[in-house]
Amino acid sequence: RSYSGPETEGQLLNSFVQYFGDSLGRKIKRMPLIEETVLPGDSLLTVPVVIIGNGPSGICLSYLLSGYRPYLSPEAVHPNPILHTKLEEARHLSIVDQDLEYLSEGLEGRSSNPVAVLFDTLLHPDADFGYDYPPVLHWKLEQHNYIPHIVLGKGPPGGAWHSMEGSMLTISFGDWMELPGLTFKEWAASKRRNIKSDRVMPEEIACYYKHYVKVMGLQKNFRDNVYITSVSRLYRGKDDEDRSQLNENISTQHLEMEDGQKSLIKRNWEVRGYQRATDGSHVPFCLFAENVALATGTFDSPGRLQVEGEDFPFVLHSMSDFGAAISKGKLRGKADPVLIVGAGLTAADAVLCAYNNNIPVIHVFRRRVTDTSLIFKQLPKKLYPEYHKVYHMMCTQSHTVDSNLHSAYTSFPEHNVLSFKPEMKCVLQSASGLKKILKFSVALVLIGSHPNLFFLKDQGHSIGHHSNQPITCKGNPIEIDPYTYECTKEANLFALGPLVGDNFVRFLKGGALGIARCLAIRQKKKHELIESGDGGGDGVP
Repeated sequence: RSYSGPETEGQLLNSFVQYFGDSLGRKIKRMPLIEETVLPGDSLLTVPVVIIGNGPSGICLSYLLSGYRPYLSPEAVHPNPILHTKLEEARHLSIVDQDLEYLSEGLEGRSSNPVAVLFDTLLHPDADFGYDYPPVLHWKLEQHNYIPHIVLGKGPPGGAWHSMEGSMLTISFGDWMELPGLTFKEWAASKRRNIKSDRVMPEEIACYYKHYVKVMGLQKNFRDNVYITSVSRLYRGKDDEDRSQLNENISTQHLEMEDGQKSLIKRNWEVRGYQRATDGSHVPFCLFAENVALATGTFDSPGRLQVEGEDFPFVLHSMSDFGAAISKGKLRGKADPVLIVGAGLTAADAVLCAYNNNIPVIHVFRRRVTDTSLIFKQLPKKLYPEYHKVYHMMCTQSHTVDSNLHSAYTSFPEHNVLSFKPEMKCVLQSASGLKKILKFSVALVLIGSHPNLFFLKDQGHSIGHHSNQPITCKGNPIEIDPYTYECTKEANLFALGPLVGDNFVRFLKGGALGIARCLAIRQKKKHELIESGDGGGDGVP
């Protein structure tokens, strides 16, 4: 790694010192950022919570950890009478301070995580039935509930929304993309933006998230241009390990006499990485964290076919690359069509993009057009006419309908790609085993994406529902406690959003609620220990 000049590195270190000094309310003598040569045993600042990822998941978690609390509004009546009765029982308490398992019991929704369904129905009551009821919650900022934390992201707040194709509409309504405390319509009105439909463009959502962090006063928690290289447990010597074993049954803090003072004993997380400076140089850092929350989403690693020739430069794996090729005129005047592989919404976006730019398309996908699991089957035609236009072409303009390839679009259902050839040809195989060779100008493989957890031990394979397999949002999400979102296989490691199967923004907010409640309970226990004279130190146990 290369170092920036001393001035830049000093500014970076000082920003952390100032932030954590203010947040923890004490004078800090050592920097939380260290060089590689500093030993883990040195007395360095431990951050209570490090959030990896600054998309909507990380932003919402930061909002709750900053002390914002949701209460049942005085005039609110939830359309679910059983849930409303439960809410009335503890109206004086914030939702964060209530029993989430009790509140979410019996609720049904489009998430497999019960707290996600609960929080969604409080923010968007009966949304799946087509109603536009207002939230039954109002928010209060309670400074005493603040838990010091830091949010690390590669780009500006908003995460992957800043890099999505700007010409496409979001799949969800703008209202469903919003975060607590600031409606999307309020933001649009304040910016004098004319939102013409309920669905909006990704760039609008990205701007909203960036503005949200600012208007909610969360900026001090966020650090941009940060790249994580490793997240690992700190290991003790055998003597320390033996001593801590004596206290294994204590659910609060492990205590030990050290240099005549009581101190916390626990395996903290070591978070290493670098921040990219404006001149392109890298400023390395190391943070110690008592809790780590994974909020990285799933856009890190595009899905691959794992076939011969997939690494050729004319085989692309993202809409941004495809858009760049179009904008640079690389496909202008090409006689051969674009080959698009995939049957999801991103592939449909690519078909529309090519279609609107008068670029002929060959569309290849493995499923039958009648497959009930196709996403198009789940989208109302009136709300998503452009996607149903693609689906209609998939059904009616198949290569089986006409032996000659259609000039604008031809679909190849139930086909697999066997290989790509250097002369820009593709070998397809049908369900019956028949092979075809097609020529194309550029290939675009859009078969989903997966999270890249390379910074964890074994790339995080050990924390999924299926051990020793890669983490995927559908087939193998991270296994969590359904009410705290803590990893069942790794204490003090939390996950939310697509990593636990919640791909829609409206549901990932439940993860933030679960984690905030868990950490708030632990902080309360720790404060009780301190007040009784049995504990001390910083952070959340």
